This record gives sequence, structure tokens and C-alpha cells, in this order.
Amino acid sequence: MSRAGPQRSYARWLPLVAFAAVIALLAAGVWLSRDPDRDVLPSPLIGQPAPAFRLPVLHEPGRLVDAEDLRGQPYLLNVWGSWCPGCREEHAVINAFAKTRRVRVIGYNWKDEHADALRWLEQFGNPYWVVLVDYDGHAAIDWGIYGAPETFLVDADGIVVWKHVGPMSTETLHTELMPRVDALEAR
Repeated sequence: MSRAGPQRSYARWLPLVAFAAVIALLAAGVWLSRDPDRDVLPSPLIGQPAPAFRLPVLHEPGRLVDAEDLRGQPYLLNVWGSWCPGCREEHAVINAFAKTRRVRVIGYNWKDEHADALRWLEQFGNPYWVVLVDYDGHAAIDWGIYGAPETFLVDADGIVVWKHVGPMSTETLHTELMPRVDALEAR
């Protein structure tokens, strides 16, 4: 009996085994790179003045609002878009927080179509004191915004005190945001 027969059958499986090994290595790399604190990204803005901006208002496109217009009272800047599934997920939490009237909630509509943003707010409710629009995303660069949703807490002096990346949950609201709002009110 020839030894070439069994060797050929092993050689036939070699590419499949190599492919499976590569997939296993890639999966292990993804799993090991998971960061459970993904939503606690450090931001160079914390403790710094909020970036300067001048953006149109969604409901009054001829009106422009800048960073100086928002100074004097703390505000929560919530970055959202009608195209963003996470924004829909967190919207009930933002609505509930806005009803407390503890700080102004400013909407930051990012890279959205005007009509889509208006329709989305009509459908899901508008918790915002004002909605600013950044159609091309240029102002977002200074804020370090790279996705939606993202949320910033800014104090009355215009200093960024907190940033949250990803959908805001009820737990995040109570354990992270509310203590910071309490601290701002205690000043």
C-alpha cells in the first residue's frame, strides 16, 4: 500500500485548518481588546472651557447660537441624530432628565438631514431647551465628538465637567450624571 494516499487526504484539510486558526486568532484579539469601561473614555475637554461654536437652531434656521449664549447656567449637551439607533435607545432617559429641569438640556443634532431631525423629534418627543445643528460635523471636531450619542455636562462658567460616550442609561443618569449636577448646584 502506498503512503501517498493518506498524505493527500491530510493535505486537503490543511487550508481549512489554517483558515480556522486565523479566525480563532482574530476572535481572540477582538475578545481580549474589549474594554468594559468603553463609556468612560477620558476627554481632554474635562476641566477645560467648552469649545467655541456658532451653530444654527433646528427650529429657527436663521438664528445662530454660540457658546457664550449658553454661559451663566449649567447645561447638558446631548449629541444625537435621527439615524442613530443608540440615540433612540437613550431618548427616554434624556426626556426623563429634562423633566427634572435641574439643568438645561441642549440638543446637538449631528450630521443629520433637517427634515429627518424634525420628524424624529415629533415622533419621540423634544426634551431640548434648544436644538443646535451641525450639518457637516465641523464644530464636532473641536468637541472631540466621534459618534452619537455622546453627552457633555458643562458648568455655568462654560467648563466641561463630564462626558459620556454611548447611550445614557437610567443607571448612568443616577450614578454619574446626577451626583455631578448635585455638585454644580452646591456651588
